[in-house]
This record gives sequence, structure tokens and C-alpha cells, in this order.
Amino acid sequence: MDSSDPQFWDSRYLSGQTPWDLQRVPLALVEHLKQLGKAGAVLLPGCGMGHEVRAFHEAGWKPLAIDFSAAAVARARETLGPLASLVRQADFFGDEIKGRYDLIYERAFLCALPPVRWPDYVTRMVQLLRPGGVLAGFFYYGIDPDGPPFPLGTDQAARLFTPFDLRVDRAIPPEQSIPLQAGYERWQEWHLRP
Repeated sequence: MDSSDPQFWDSRYLSGQTPWDLQRVPLALVEHLKQLGKAGAVLLPGCGMGHEVRAFHEAGWKPLAIDFSAAAVARARETLGPLASLVRQADFFGDEIKGRYDLIYERAFLCALPPVRWPDYVTRMVQLLRPGGVLAGFFYYGIDPDGPPFPLGTDQAARLFTPFDLRVDRAIPPEQSIPLQAGYERWQEWHLRP
């Protein structure tokens, strides 16, 4: 099956095959929420179980979490309880997401997409971020091309993210990653040029 098809992900959520789910808020996100500055509107595409939604909400951000998998949205709403209304079923590449965001949070979304869709990902990020906005989160770097997850290369990232400046780039300690990506994740903050 194609990872750009919602049924690919529905089948995994319904069968409990979710090795990308850390089952908690990543420690690096907790640390970086303190450093990200003034809170604003944040979009969480491919939100999965939605653990991070609560962390952004509690830090004063206005989160909107989306996933195109109905099964993922149902699980996220269940996980979030009273914050369930912050999760919506939507296609990141579709017209249903409007507005501009101060921050877009990346967590296993880019690496879930077939690499042929990566230029579309960057184009959509530029459309959805305010000038000077930030694309921040966990990026998966590696060499195994048989995804998902599909790893990003350093040179490839530099070519893809030409509308952005990379201002923060830190390795994530393996013990803070999901086992599937341990040793290959980086916390990065890409700032959209005004």
C-alpha cells in the first residue's frame, strides 16, 4: 500500500501497528517549548495519537492537529478527552486547512510521505506559515530508502528547504527517540524567510 493513502494508516491504527508512536510527549519538545518564544497558532500535521497537542495547549499555544486517517483522528480525540475538539480530520495538502500559522510542528510526518511528495510538503509549509514563521520538530535523517519512514539526507534537506533558514539543529539522544528512529532524529527549527 501507498503511505500517501489514508487507508495505509487506518490499517495500522486499527491493528495497533504504530511503532512511530512514542506514547508520550517527547522530552525534547518539552524543553524546546520553553525556548520557542511567544506562543501563537500552531499546526500539527499528521498528528497521530495527538500527545503533543496537550503540551502545546498547556504552554499557551493555539493548536490545530490534523490527520487524514479517520482511525488516527479517533484515537487522538480519545487520548485528548476535553481537548478533542483541537483535532480535525483533514488532508494537509487539501483546501480545508486555512489561515497562517506561527509554527508548524514536525513529528514523523515528512518521513511518512513518499519522497516524491517532499517538494509539495515544502510548498505547503510556505503557504501555511506566516512570514518569519517556524517549521520545528523532529526530522529523521538516515540511509535506509525502504520506508516509511523515509530518511532525509543533509544535502537533500538543504535543497528542499531553500525558502527557510536552519537556525537550530540538535541531535536527539537515542533514549529519547522512538526505537524505530533512535540515533537518527534531529530537532530542527527552520525559519521561513520574510
